[in-house]
Amino acid sequence: MKLVSFQLAGKPTYAVVQADRYLQPPADFLGRFPDLAAVLQAGALAELEKAAAANGTVVQPSATQPLPVIPNPRKFICVGLNYKTHVAETKRGDSEYPSLFIRFNDTLAAHENTVLRPAFSERLDWEGELALVIGKGGRHIPKEQAFEHIAGYACLNDISVRDWQRHTHQFTPGKNFPGTAPFGPYLVTRDEVPDVTKLTLETRVNGNVMQHASIDDLIFNIPVLVEYISRFTPLSPGDVIATGTPGGVGDRREPPLYMKEGDVVEVEITGLGVLRNRIGTAA
Repeated sequence: MKLVSFQLAGKPTYAVVQADRYLQPPADFLGRFPDLAAVLQAGALAELEKAAAANGTVVQPSATQPLPVIPNPRKFICVGLNYKTHVAETKRGDSEYPSLFIRFNDTLAAHENTVLRPAFSERLDWEGELALVIGKGGRHIPKEQAFEHIAGYACLNDISVRDWQRHTHQFTPGKNFPGTAPFGPYLVTRDEVPDVTKLTLETRVNGNVMQHASIDDLIFNIPVLVEYISRFTPLSPGDVIATGTPGGVGDRREPPLYMKEGDVVEVEITGLGVLRNRIGTAA
């Protein structure tokens, strides 16, 4: 199942994607579960699919304004330095444990949103990533059971303001400018992705390929991440884990290359869609 969040007539809602149209669940279902996070928290994905198919309302995508596919995760945990190619280009050593940082909800953006570069920085960089969404909560989840806790997958662009990222050893400022983490366009449920390691990630800027990697290249794979993260914090339905970016970021090119106003950046992952955003400049 492919799911999408959007605004319709100014109100946030969601739907099941069917070919070139959306099937919005009926009003009684929406009353019980106002967003996709609520659906996940109730374990109601199968009920959503059935309700949308039986009594759903057809919505044309052109009538909607996209939202981040999970607009309101309780936790949004990002993994850094999780591809050998990215570790090599940053000239960092290997790590025994995953490198983690947090994003705030107001940093999330939607497919086709304009991402605003802060006017006081010229170092806006792309980072295409696979994000996973938790469907079943838990603590101390063994890696052998990790996939049972995943609802599905989506594209993410973990856009970074590099100078602010490097003010200190902590990543937080450069990773938390408002609206700098496009997330979507869809959530594709786990049953539609039989082997996530077979997916390919590609990031393009103005049509030029900047990153291209297999998800199988992750240093700390998805089961390891779920086990490690759930050891220190409980994971809840609707939480998001961004799994890291491969080599090819602009900051490590010779010479460095950053995004500027008018650029179009795309993150595509096999079967998960194309996440597209234009770059603007904040006032």
